[in-house]
Amino acid sequence: MIDDIFGDDFDDNDTLKVEETYTRSSWKKTLIVFALFAAVVTFAVAAITIGAASSFGAMEAIETILSKFLPIGEPSSFVQLIVLQLRLPRIIMAIITGVSLGVAGAVMQGVLRNPLVSPYTLGLSSGAACGAAIAIVLGVGIFGSGRYIIIINAFFFSLFTMALVYGISRIRGTSVETLILAGVAMSYLFSAAISSMKYFSGNEALREVVFWLMGGLYTTKWENVVLLAPIVLVFTLLLVCYSWDMNAMSAGEEVASSLGINVNRVRIICLALASVLTASVIAFTGIIGFIGLVSPHVCRLLIGSDHRYLIPASGLAGALVLLVSDTACRTMVQPTEIPVGIVTSFIGVPFFLYLLVRRKRRWWQ
Repeated sequence: MIDDIFGDDFDDNDTLKVEETYTRSSWKKTLIVFALFAAVVTFAVAAITIGAASSFGAMEAIETILSKFLPIGEPSSFVQLIVLQLRLPRIIMAIITGVSLGVAGAVMQGVLRNPLVSPYTLGLSSGAACGAAIAIVLGVGIFGSGRYIIIINAFFFSLFTMALVYGISRIRGTSVETLILAGVAMSYLFSAAISSMKYFSGNEALREVVFWLMGGLYTTKWENVVLLAPIVLVFTLLLVCYSWDMNAMSAGEEVASSLGINVNRVRIICLALASVLTASVIAFTGIIGFIGLVSPHVCRLLIGSDHRYLIPASGLAGALVLLVSDTACRTMVQPTEIPVGIVTSFIGVPFFLYLLVRRKRRWWQ
């Protein structure tokens, strides 16, 4: 194949050198992905033992988890309560949410070829927040009322926002610029609606809206984890299947079209999958910013722009950042808990500004 591209001037030695370089690069990227996975697992185990009621070590925590599946003894009821009912579902939820936001950010930046795009730039977060505020302040739900009214409203308003943004962009031929600008406009519109509801709401409703907007994992239950885990896994694998198409699109729409890729079709599918992925988690966690924006940039510095590696690496990096942030939130000011959205913003903003200042070459090389 290399000879067909470069002709007779590209001899067998050059071909071998290119293949060796490509193999070394692939192994390096694979090792980085596994290193990120190992870091997530290691910190997850450590996070189980960290907390206000921590009086046990890592081995005891691991034995407590394994005791649910293997006959290895009966741990104390106190440790079972802390590990299995309080910390473990929250830690898994942090990993699921971080993976979702990291993957969605990498995909959106890839298909739109814009380093400033994230799951929230296109208005998804503002739409979800508006849906949640309507449920909290007005008590109005898309499918009536119930214990899941806030989650359902946030999910469907988020998807409605993405559909609205895409519909507006179709008027101008589905250009990247129009998509981004329409998303920014929708963000301002929904933010104005949220501010209006906050202004006219009572104290209790106002407090609940503010807490939801700050984001947090403190309400996580096992049923949330069981529901979200397969969704995140399936949609992440589907997005990885479009890695080659996104790699081609990163070289430009003309190049991708010349390779037989339907650019608009791939863009629509990837944005739709990433939107569902994002909407699914923020409906449960509220607004957690900068994970989807910063994680892909960090991974591009480490492994480049090959989406076969960038997508899983971004997800794992997002999981690690959110896991560290959430652990800090629940331990820094014990027994009070800080909303995780505040911590991720404090971490994300300085780091992103550092990337903007220090980055010398183009983002899409």
